[in-house]
Amino acid sequence: MRNTSNDASKTCILYVRVSSKEQEKEGFSIPAQLKLLKEYAVANGFRLEREFADIETAKQSGREGFGKMLDYLKKNPTCRTVLVEKTDRLYRNFKDYVTLEGLKIEIHLVKEGTVISDGSRSSEKFIHGIKVLMAKNYIDNLSEEASKGMRQKAEEGMWPSIAPIGYKNVQGPNGKKIIVPDPQAAPLVMRLFREYATGQYSLKAITKMLKDEGLVFRKSQKPIPRSTVHIILKNRVYTGEFEWNGKTYQGKYESLISMELWLKAQDMLERRYSSKTRQGKNAFTYSGLLTCGHCGCALVGEIKKGKYTYYHCTGYKGKCPEPYTREENLDNQIADNLKKLSLDDEVLEWMKTALRQSHRDEIRFRNETFQRLNDELTRVQKRLDTLYDDKTDGRVDETFFDAKAKKYRREQDRLVAEIKKYQRVDKGYKEKGIELLDMAHTAHADFKARNSVEKRRLLTFFVETGSWKGGVLEPRFKQPFDLLAVSNSQDPTKKPSEVGSEGFKRKWLPGLDSNQQPCD
Repeated sequence: MRNTSNDASKTCILYVRVSSKEQEKEGFSIPAQLKLLKEYAVANGFRLEREFADIETAKQSGREGFGKMLDYLKKNPTCRTVLVEKTDRLYRNFKDYVTLEGLKIEIHLVKEGTVISDGSRSSEKFIHGIKVLMAKNYIDNLSEEASKGMRQKAEEGMWPSIAPIGYKNVQGPNGKKIIVPDPQAAPLVMRLFREYATGQYSLKAITKMLKDEGLVFRKSQKPIPRSTVHIILKNRVYTGEFEWNGKTYQGKYESLISMELWLKAQDMLERRYSSKTRQGKNAFTYSGLLTCGHCGCALVGEIKKGKYTYYHCTGYKGKCPEPYTREENLDNQIADNLKKLSLDDEVLEWMKTALRQSHRDEIRFRNETFQRLNDELTRVQKRLDTLYDDKTDGRVDETFFDAKAKKYRREQDRLVAEIKKYQRVDKGYKEKGIELLDMAHTAHADFKARNSVEKRRLLTFFVETGSWKGGVLEPRFKQPFDLLAVSNSQDPTKKPSEVGSEGFKRKWLPGLDSNQQPCD
């Protein structure tokens, strides 16, 4: 970790986040993070300017504290340092990463023992980018856990989410939220199905009728639009059955309409919209991913003679000189470009070692904290033992003993909770990062062996977009893989073993001066 204790005038801000109620229960609380970061700021000579915090659920849209922090950094160019507990506290996705990178700030990831700034080495930035991907994976896992809980509720016959219009959420006898008919909205939803099933009303007419009757959204109190009326009519939840993630469940709640009435409504919808259905488009590998290098319009796929796939410019801005090209040409050039993400075996192992070392730094921090908490717990227990002896010997009365003992036991509970938190080390953390390195290393070979759907899935992981002009494809890689592509493109004919280990590291670690030693 960089020592900034000599720069006592340097300012900083703190950012803390709890991503779910479960994490807060496990000890990842806002106060605990603030305590850690404030201690770090004092130890390293920073002057704290502001604190920003967010408490949210997994994948909840919007972070007020994060947004305020960005505004503060933009308005205060003299403050360029952000202190945060670790990577997954700061980023939820690559958009956050790119936004912060553009502000040219210095980020201290305290638990990871890492400082990332505009002047950081390419290897440090790359490892940091890998960690951002891992943080996104962690957020996705939280969402998956939430989905598991919802699926469990569905299997028990309970509607697992916010009540649909016509119902409201209430606390059930077992402590879980259930749905019951909404006294105001339920009669109107029932009337909607009855009237529409007669075939005498269009969606437009039925929507106006519901507006006049007062059917509104719960929160905004605005009238229900036609698109929502259509959604209500398609939803079988009102029959006592409901669909969740592609499966149909039998609900344990009061239905509003019969299955027979719902099927009549579906029949009317099908009659009105059957003439508007159309066949789906072919799934082309590069559609929406590549643009024309001449005019900037999209490159789209088209099947010729029933089996050959060609791509061409849409010509949206006028006639374009770029000719049609076979998909095989794009495949070959994409595969060649993906080779830029491949590292020499020696270099790949060096990068994996750097990632493992970063993980060891976090483990060391946890172990040191674990030992400190155990020492504190031992001291509290000794004080409690001494207090008990004083009571037994008559040196303190019952009232004093009870008050002090209560205080010490609360402190014990807090310390035990903290110790449990540090006992849990995510052993899969570094493996996820190493897996990402291996994926990049073998991307070109994997691409050739996949079908169109799998090729597109692989490309969207590594490639942001691409340009096709004059028979040449120029992809733009996503961060942090763009660092690999740029580095390997500088001298693709030489391996690190041919220029020497130190020579490669100076190429890979720009800005390395004579006083700095490369990582081993």
